[in-house]
Amino acid sequence: MKTIETIMQEINQVMELVDEKELDQALPLFKKEKRIFVIGAGRSGFQAKGFAMRLMHIGYTDYVMGETITPSIQKGDTWVAISGSGTTKGIVADTEAAKKMGLDIIALTSDKDSPLAKLADKVIVVPGATKTGAGIKSVQLLSSLFDQTVHITLDALTLKLAQRDQTSNEDALHEHVNVE
Repeated sequence: MKTIETIMQEINQVMELVDEKELDQALPLFKKEKRIFVIGAGRSGFQAKGFAMRLMHIGYTDYVMGETITPSIQKGDTWVAISGSGTTKGIVADTEAAKKMGLDIIALTSDKDSPLAKLADKVIVVPGATKTGAGIKSVQLLSSLFDQTVHITLDALTLKLAQRDQTSNEDALHEHVNVE
């Protein structure tokens, strides 16, 4: 079997197991009048940044934790934490702090029983392989399968939000950078 074919089979296997109801259950925590904070470390951090950019394109006020322009979190904000294993110490600790401050917590992880998942108000399980061995096994290295499938899952969530909010492609294009 060819490498790309193998990767696509793995992605399809994981995406068949992502429960779209979990996405729907998270939708009410996203409101235009609420600020959204996203967090992830390493590869999951890259996925968090991509999701934050998409949220901005569809009209949300959102921030990436750790960036220099990120303001303080406040009760009533929404927190989106991404960790394949659900055990990344910094992500779990920061999510504990956000929960204590009264934020709505959404976790994306491959392990529904992880410490991160237990902190969340809404959990979206993306069971792709991670560096710790959680999730469906993969021929790919480290957390590649989780990264690929969490990206697709977050794109699906973004599309659901855009459809709910009646945000068109033209609206999103209006928010896209125009000096490049």
